[in-house]
Amino acid sequence: MSETTTLKAADGHAFPAYIARPAGPAKGGVVVLQEIFGVNSHIRSVADRYAAAGYFAVAPSTFSRIGKGDLEIGYTEADMKEGMGLKAAVEALPAPGVMPDIQAAIDHAAQAGKVGIVGYCWGGLLTWRAACTLKGLSAAAPYYGGGMTMPDEAARKPQVPVMAHFGDQDHWIPLDSVEAFKKAQPGATVHVYHANHGFNCDQRGSYNEAAATLARERTLAFFAQHVG
Repeated sequence: MSETTTLKAADGHAFPAYIARPAGPAKGGVVVLQEIFGVNSHIRSVADRYAAAGYFAVAPSTFSRIGKGDLEIGYTEADMKEGMGLKAAVEALPAPGVMPDIQAAIDHAAQAGKVGIVGYCWGGLLTWRAACTLKGLSAAAPYYGGGMTMPDEAARKPQVPVMAHFGDQDHWIPLDSVEAFKKAQPGATVHVYHANHGFNCDQRGSYNEAAATLARERTLAFFAQHVG
C-alpha cells in the first residue's frame, strides 16, 4: 500500500513524501532519499521494495524548498543538467537547508519503530549528513554519495552505524577519495563494487544488476541488525 502525503518540518515548511507500507507489521522505518531526479518512479520503486521487505518506507522530496517538490524526471542528458542545477540551488540554501525536511521524514518513519536511512547519489550525501547531524536514526546506508568523500564531509562524525556503497568505475567519486574516506572513518563499513555511478538504478545505463543485488542484500542485513 502506498500514497503521497504531506509532511511538515519543524520550521513549518510543508513538503510531499511518498509512503510505502508493508503488508504486515513493520520491522521498523526506512527513509529513502532521492537522487537529483526527484521522487521519480525509480525512487518510488526503491521505497516499495523496502516496504516489501517489511519496512515502513518514507521518501521525502528534497526539492520542495526551491518550489520543485513534485518534480520527477528521467535520466537523459537534459534531465541530468536540470537535476544538477536543482541540487545546486538546494545546496545554496541557508543552513540548515533541506535537513529539517529529512528530520521530519525520520520522525514520521519512527511510528514504525527504529529508523534507518538510505540514499543514492545526492541522496547518499544527504544520508551521510543525516547520520552525522540528525536525531532518531539507528543506521545509515549511503550509496555513491557525491561529495561525501571530500575532506570536509569525511571529517564529520556519524552518530549511528554507517554502511557505504561505492563503485570503482565512478568518475564522479574518485577511488582515492573513497580510500581516504575509509581511513577517516574506520568505524564505517565501506563496500566497493566493480560498477559505475548509479549502479543501483535499473532505469540508467550504468545499472549493474550484480552490484545492486549484493548491495541490497548487505543493506537489508545491516538494517536487520540495527533497525529490526
